[in-house]
Amino acid sequence: MGFGNINLWTSDPEPDLQRFSSIRHYARTERLPWRKLSSGIKEELRARSPKTQNLNSHQEHTPFPLRKTSLLPRRLFQQILRERFQSSLADASINALKHKAPLESAAQLLSTRQKFIGALFTLILVIAIILAPIPILIVFNAIATAYFVCAIGFRLLLTVIATQADEKDMEPSEPLLDEELPVISILLPLFDEADALPILAAAIDKLDYPLEKLDIKLILELCDEKTIAQARHLGLDDRYELIVLPLSHPQTKPKACNHALYLARGDLVVIYDAEDQPERDQLRKAAAAFSNSDSRLACVQAKLNYYNADENWLTRLFALEYALWFDSFLPALEKLKAPIPLGGTSNIFRTDTLIEVGGWDPYNVTEDADLGLRLARHGFRTEIIDSTTFEEANCRTRNWLRQRSRWMKGYMQTWLVHMRKPTELFRVSGWSGFASTQLFIAGNVFSALINPLLWAVFFFWLITQSTSVAILFPGPLLWLNLFALLVGNFFFIYLGIVAPLKRGWAELAPSALLAPAYWSLTSIAAYMALWQLVTRPHYWEKTDHVLSASSRLKRDEALQNCALRQ
Repeated sequence: MGFGNINLWTSDPEPDLQRFSSIRHYARTERLPWRKLSSGIKEELRARSPKTQNLNSHQEHTPFPLRKTSLLPRRLFQQILRERFQSSLADASINALKHKAPLESAAQLLSTRQKFIGALFTLILVIAIILAPIPILIVFNAIATAYFVCAIGFRLLLTVIATQADEKDMEPSEPLLDEELPVISILLPLFDEADALPILAAAIDKLDYPLEKLDIKLILELCDEKTIAQARHLGLDDRYELIVLPLSHPQTKPKACNHALYLARGDLVVIYDAEDQPERDQLRKAAAAFSNSDSRLACVQAKLNYYNADENWLTRLFALEYALWFDSFLPALEKLKAPIPLGGTSNIFRTDTLIEVGGWDPYNVTEDADLGLRLARHGFRTEIIDSTTFEEANCRTRNWLRQRSRWMKGYMQTWLVHMRKPTELFRVSGWSGFASTQLFIAGNVFSALINPLLWAVFFFWLITQSTSVAILFPGPLLWLNLFALLVGNFFFIYLGIVAPLKRGWAELAPSALLAPAYWSLTSIAAYMALWQLVTRPHYWEKTDHVLSASSRLKRDEALQNCALRQ
């Protein structure tokens, strides 16, 4: 089975003693039943940890042993556990959610019911346009404009709620003593990130958390030879558990995280991306938040922003957007008790709860947002903690478009999945959850799709004074369009100006005046996403990192420190 020097301790396993359904128990306790011996004695493998390293592996001090324990180095035990269940892990990482709850998985883009309703709606629409084209276009214009206004209104509501947060809401939980801290599994899923790996390792080293209570798993793809070689060159295969995934599809980050989730030793599990720089006390704050809450708290989300925010106009607008999203909108959703679309990183979960709801959806390319909604539908909640993870903001337009189009496609997938049973969504989430799904989750995409169309039609009419266009804007509809375009867009520019002030980034505020150009890129990304949703729904569009001057400097410093340590 490829267990290296395992024969120094024991022989081949008896398959009927190990069950994949118990793999979480094996990983947490670091004990694995191995084979039956004479007189009813069972042999088990056990990882050598500080609590067990002084035990005799044959337990000769016990007069009548009930089992024989073979103590192994922790890395070897982890390797044996992975290889023993290799095929089951590969299958579960891809199919667990699809088999457990097919209607909650994006494996099939549209359910049978959605296909039927979509086909019927399209047929009725075509017939209606043929019979009465102008009235139908007016109705669609009115619906699109009304939706745009409602989406603006919902964000206005979130802004008002966020400004009313009192100091008590921001007070951190009482910190835990070191001996009270839970074990936390850190998942580091990387693909083609050899340059970013030294930066990430340096950031993990700086975390203020007892090393013996960290279970760090570096998750790489078998075909990614460059990153695997870099990990071994940096000695990370000795410091972390190096998990090399077999080739399988879809090749996505959630699939990689699922594979490692079943092997997690920690009571809590967190994801960090290749370019992440979490604040040192982030895990302590998360542990305290869980300790001071009930079991319905399934996840705490740290805030995200960028360490290279001032690099160019694109990074400035990106930072303003994140400041508004994580410092205002998500905390407001929490106060509304509405589902929170998670960020793709720095979300800390209860491990068992995450497994219970099916883990991440490997077919959803914005698996974080989907998981936030799914947790809420299962009766769990998410809280935002006052801690920030800093990342590298995309500083190149084409790279930004690839990243944003993937996010947009994932939001489309998420909305389609959670609208398969809209009445159930309303029953479980209430009006606030239903409204946030329609106006916040879907609003990010649909607003980006609608905005350029409204502007194009409006400017064409304004320049040409065409009566054929003017007929689409009868009476009050013209003023509603003007309100949506002018007042709505001005409102978002204003939010972009005030959003960075909470972080003391007043120098970024003037960049909000460039927001219309940023929104144009967002709309381009939305249409790219719509095309890919049809042609390549599960394709994970890769984002390149270590492109900015700041990140290259961080990489060089990390490599230098690593060389000195070695």
